[in-house]
Amino acid sequence: MSDDWRLRAGLRDEGAARALTERLGAERLGEDVQTAFGDQLIVSGEGTNVFCYAGERAQAELAADAIRTIAAERGWEVELELRRWHPTAEEWEDPDVPLPSTDAERAAEHAQVVARERQETAERGYAEYEVKVHCSSHHDTVELADRLQDEGLATVRRWKYLLVGASDEDAANALAERLRGEAPPGATVTAEVSQRAAWDDDPGRGSFAMFGGLGG
Repeated sequence: MSDDWRLRAGLRDEGAARALTERLGAERLGEDVQTAFGDQLIVSGEGTNVFCYAGERAQAELAADAIRTIAAERGWEVELELRRWHPTAEEWEDPDVPLPSTDAERAAEHAQVVARERQETAERGYAEYEVKVHCSSHHDTVELADRLQDEGLATVRRWKYLLVGASDEDAANALAERLRGEAPPGATVTAEVSQRAAWDDDPGRGSFAMFGGLGG
């Protein structure tokens, strides 16, 4: 399913948020909305917030109506905020901000993302992205790590794995493309958000990371 729309219901305390999440589940709101719009609604709670992820705006607005009704019954104060995911900007934005429709608009939005990632790398003091190289042998990993470190690249080496830091997605993809041509035979190379950045951006995920974050 799509999750292009997110409705946030902000309450005054975590107890009310848990109660709202449970009430929505008990009333099978997701199934009701699925019947109406052909796509299931996903509901999750986090602290004093309840999030509803929907496939289309009308579905999210129907959930908002249901939440207003429940809040009125319980005497809760609730703040509702609707956001739409912008895939190029990689952010939840105002639903009335149009998605980029031309190559120039998409390029401009992407440039803003890269600039933001570079700024976050500088502010956080570690790489926003990582290129992961999985070599066939420990010997190959050591040789590649030594060569990249001689170039001044930030790396972390663990047995047959090597991580190389990158400040933004474009830099990570470019480095990954380069290393696919330079890595020893049998090595696999992937570019991804660093484990530490993923944790800092979403500490509630409870993910477990093989590697810590790389320095800048």
